Amino acid sequence: MTKDYRVNEEIRAREVRVIDPSGNQIGIMPLREALRLAEERQLDLVEIAPQAKPPVCKLMDYGKYKYEQSKREREARKRQRIINVKEVKLRPSIEEHDFQIKARNAARFLRDGDKVKATIMFRGREIMHTELGHQLLVRLAEQLKDLSIVERQPKLEGKNMVMILAPRPDLHKQEVKQEMEERG
Repeated sequence: MTKDYRVNEEIRAREVRVIDPSGNQIGIMPLREALRLAEERQLDLVEIAPQAKPPVCKLMDYGKYKYEQSKREREARKRQRIINVKEVKLRPSIEEHDFQIKARNAARFLRDGDKVKATIMFRGREIMHTELGHQLLVRLAEQLKDLSIVERQPKLEGKNMVMILAPRPDLHKQEVKQEMEERG
């Protein structure tokens, strides 16, 4: 959550630089006087820069400040999108219908905002024909070019060839816009 500040009697400095709620500097004064000033205005004295010489303290309603901070954090978490990496596994000798099904699944993952890791698995002597796997991955990327960008070009890793597709950033913005319009 938010970082904790020292408030009122928790402050351990002799002198503090005081700032009023609107951000104007009041000046440097003894801690006791700053606490009295805060009490007169029915506010809290909050240490916002303890490492400064003298420490900087601000007059504010600390409860209200903490509430606003937590509200801001909740909003930020709500807007945050966790991107998963979904995997689509293919073989170099895949049939056309199976390829189309894998491509459709990859398209669905991309529309959901997830990245797609397309893997071609070579078995036995198939590794001699890596160009077939490369062609297949290029074909998949070509088929999904409206929905994705190639984040990592096809690359051989051991007995697998891997390519990573990421959803188009502009596509996600369009979907969010459509969703907002639907809600009214």
